[in-house]
Amino acid sequence: MSTETKRPPRPNSGAETYEHSDANIRALVQFAFWLGVVILLAILGMKWMFGYFARVQQLGPPASPFENTRVLPPSPRLQVAPRAELQNYRDAEQEQLSTYGWVDQHNGVVRIPIDRAMDLVLQHGLPVRAAGAAGAPSGSAGLSKATETTMSRTSANQSRAAGAAEGSQP
Repeated sequence: MSTETKRPPRPNSGAETYEHSDANIRALVQFAFWLGVVILLAILGMKWMFGYFARVQQLGPPASPFENTRVLPPSPRLQVAPRAELQNYRDAEQEQLSTYGWVDQHNGVVRIPIDRAMDLVLQHGLPVRAAGAAGAPSGSAGLSKATETTMSRTSANQSRAAGAAEGSQP
C-alpha cells in the first residue's frame, strides 16, 4: 500500500502545511446535539427501568455479615465420595439380588436369588397363556410349544442323569 497521494503535487506545495478550508461547523453541532439526545434518552430509560425493577422485584432485607447459616442447594447435590457411595450402592444391589426376602409380606410376595430363579425356570418352564385365552397375543401357542419342548428336554436330561447314577451304583 503506497503512502503517496494520487494527486500530482502542486508546484508551490512545499511551503504550505495547513488546511485551506475550515471544519463544517453545522455538521459538528448537529452531531453533538444528536449525541446529547441519545445520551439523555439512555439515562432517562435506565432511570425508568431501575425504578420499575425497584417496584416489581423487592430485594428483601440486606444480608447480615454475621449471619452464618448455610442453605443447601436443591437436589441433586454433588457427591463428596462418589467411589465409596457407588461401592455401597453396588453392595446393596448385590445383596438384594442374591438373598431371600419379603417384597410385600401382606400380599405374600417374596424375592429369591437369581440363581434359584433360573433353576426354577428350567425345572418348571415359563408361564404362558393358553392358546384359546381371551386377549392372548398372537404367537402365544408357539411360546407354549417352545416351553413344552424345553420342559420335555429338561425332564429327559434329568431322567438320563438319574438312570446313569443308578447304573453306576453296585
